[in-house]
Amino acid sequence: MGVSRYLVAGLVAASLASASWAQYSGQTVRHHKIAVEDPSHPPELTKAEAAIEKQDYVTAEPLLKTVVERDPKNYEAWFDLGFVYNVLGRRDDSIAAYRKSVAAKPDVFESNLNLGLMLARAGQPDAEQFLRAATTLTPTANVDEGRARAWLSLAHILAQQKPEDAIQAYRQAAALQPKDPEPHLAAGQLLEKQNQFADAVEEYKQALALDPSSPDALTGMANIYMRGQRYSDAEEVLRKLVALRPDDAGAHMQLGRMLAAAGRNDDAISELQTAIKLAPGDKAAMRDLADLYSAAGKFDLAEGQYRSLLVADPKDPTLHQGLGNAYLKQRKFPEAQQEFWIAVNLKPDLAVAWGQLAIAADENKEYPLAIHALDIRAKYLPEMPVGYFMRATAYDHLRDYKKASENYHRFLEVANGQFPDQEWQARHRLIAIEPKKK
Repeated sequence: MGVSRYLVAGLVAASLASASWAQYSGQTVRHHKIAVEDPSHPPELTKAEAAIEKQDYVTAEPLLKTVVERDPKNYEAWFDLGFVYNVLGRRDDSIAAYRKSVAAKPDVFESNLNLGLMLARAGQPDAEQFLRAATTLTPTANVDEGRARAWLSLAHILAQQKPEDAIQAYRQAAALQPKDPEPHLAAGQLLEKQNQFADAVEEYKQALALDPSSPDALTGMANIYMRGQRYSDAEEVLRKLVALRPDDAGAHMQLGRMLAAAGRNDDAISELQTAIKLAPGDKAAMRDLADLYSAAGKFDLAEGQYRSLLVADPKDPTLHQGLGNAYLKQRKFPEAQQEFWIAVNLKPDLAVAWGQLAIAADENKEYPLAIHALDIRAKYLPEMPVGYFMRATAYDHLRDYKKASENYHRFLEVANGQFPDQEWQARHRLIAIEPKKK
């Protein structure tokens, strides 16, 4: 029995050249030639394959079963059953049929490839065995393309456990299909995960040479440049991405984040505002914008942004902290104290918020709360000179001069001339509150 013309393009891997493994559905595809009469071809198989062409899988299945019941080693019929079961969503049956096709004739490229892909889809460890076998076999047609698909498929399943082998497999695929950017892009993404940034950039550059409008390659390069604080390079790449995809909120968001990392807050704000207009419900962008408003000193705008975010997520302690800080910077001390209090109750180990609560409480003349907040902060973070000073003045206001004196002295011991005004005040208060020596 010769190799069936129906195996020519029965490849599960057809979508892999343009999609990542995570996006791949495992759907088999067939591009049949018109059937011709073949005395060795069982009539039921001919009818079944004609039905498959019409997507009449209900008719095809019993015909194919008839063939394999009569001839259990008919690898073509088992192959077609594997395809039919996969289309019908019967994954286990599809795998079993492909196994029997391979067992009946182990040297068929398409059977090994489809079985390997179905096993990979099911998370079975022997997927590698059959995909490796496919890389050593000759496709019935489109030889280089078929082998490239086998190498690419093998690389995808090796990526997690055997990244170095996966890189080599991607390079084999690239050599077979030199005009396909997918192997370079996939290799770049894997190298990036392995922190091999220089090699990753080279792969991304090769992908871009083949597809200058590849958003994934541009994004990958930008990520690497940002990691290396090469902000001008990152900006150049991201500007290209935004120009290619002006309505892509993610592109504007990434550019905004890069500009923020570079300290260009106003430019970053503009990009994030654009991102939010394009994707109004994107909480990550809204959060970034709120933080940027604070970093840029636009505390009134930060206040509004944090309030909007809290409507959707009222139990997020860091949002309450952000809003509290916006209030604090606007000298809205009662409102700030309330937000910081909510934040630390939601997350008691939010150390910085305890310090901010102490400042707000001190401004509101709630000195016991200020002292309490400073003491809690000290459980999580080292004491700061200003903390001793604030604690000293709080005790001073409460007329607990002994503890006030202790904290003024601690402050002066660690201040080292960094706080001249407060050091002057501490020395003069000590003169006033400590008993005179006779």
